[in-house]
Amino acid sequence: MRILVQKFGGTSLSTAQAREHVIGHIQDALIDDYKLVVVVSAMGRKGEPYATDTLLDLVRKNGEGLPARELDMLLGCGELISAVHLCSILQSRGIRSTVLTGGQAGILTNDVHGNAKIVAMQPNRILELLEQDMVVIVTGFQGKTSDDELTTLGRGGSDTSATALGAALKAEIVDIFTDVNGIMTADPRIVEDAKPLVRVSFAEICNMAHNGAKVIHPRAVEVAMHANIPIRVRSTFTKEIGTLVTASDSIPHDMNQVKDRFVTGIAHFTNITQIHVAAVEGQFDLQLRVFKTMAQNQISVDFISVNPSAVVYTVFDHEAERAVKLLRSQGYEPQALSGCAKVSVIGGGMNGVPGIMAQIVEALTVEDIRILQSADSNTTIWVLVHGEDMIKSVKALHHKFNLNK
Repeated sequence: MRILVQKFGGTSLSTAQAREHVIGHIQDALIDDYKLVVVVSAMGRKGEPYATDTLLDLVRKNGEGLPARELDMLLGCGELISAVHLCSILQSRGIRSTVLTGGQAGILTNDVHGNAKIVAMQPNRILELLEQDMVVIVTGFQGKTSDDELTTLGRGGSDTSATALGAALKAEIVDIFTDVNGIMTADPRIVEDAKPLVRVSFAEICNMAHNGAKVIHPRAVEVAMHANIPIRVRSTFTKEIGTLVTASDSIPHDMNQVKDRFVTGIAHFTNITQIHVAAVEGQFDLQLRVFKTMAQNQISVDFISVNPSAVVYTVFDHEAERAVKLLRSQGYEPQALSGCAKVSVIGGGMNGVPGIMAQIVEALTVEDIRILQSADSNTTIWVLVHGEDMIKSVKALHHKFNLNK
């Protein structure tokens, strides 16, 4: 069987007009003789009746006392409503379809309610239905434990549902439909002349997703990368093919949009606090004490710089006050700089190429932007800047690396 997995986000299902575009993509896939699995998110966004955040607000009026198990039961309702509603439309158009919950579709998870991890896939029921020429609609974002308890996969979990099903079913491709036409060289709300990318590697899009690009969830990319299942990120509202995400060695050299382009895109996220901790005189276990304290209190750290006399790292703004209090309880007097932004320069072609950092520094210096900290990997260079400099930084770097051409 030629199997295709399509995933539709909340905005793709929120209105009757949007749902017509969804039906069109489903019909196109069937015309192309695909056996089709459709993964759906909850309809709409906060404020709309069946959106996940709206359902959360419903119970938060009574406080925050709902147990995690029951909260997962609530959060799973939005996707089920989407799936059944889509099924009713397809049936009315003469398209045979059926609905499975994530658990019924064979997505087995651990028992961490609210942020469960997939531990196994058992897609036999889906395969039987596909053999019967059914369109199988699966509720995204959820699975079940070995004890048949419903679990949810955390925010962005529908993307992960789709790629996990694609991997388990050995799908030809996974289409992630959203409200933008593929992956852009930067956030188009910040960079007006950002360009769509025709192809990117798994590593590049994974870094973009981890560093603030919100088009696809990084965990979903990692699942697809491990199984080597190509992903297309497409707009629900056009017939355009969008961005193909695949292994770097499967991207032909002549498919490069611009010859010798080392940088693929610029990503960012905000609301970060930089923490500087100096060692107490005569103390030699600063790094151990600092990072053990953060780990024991479940505070995620990033942008780590270590030297014998000090440690500098970042946390999210909402964790900063707690982090500082914990450090003071250890006898330190940390300095905290809140409201920072992390700007990332990403490109699979930059590894081993001299001069990329020099160009980054030059672009930011010309704009009088102070670099507070930096770090790098094979495919990414990160810089930390003041939050008020974030927009200017993204624009300057996008222009410096000619990503608008």
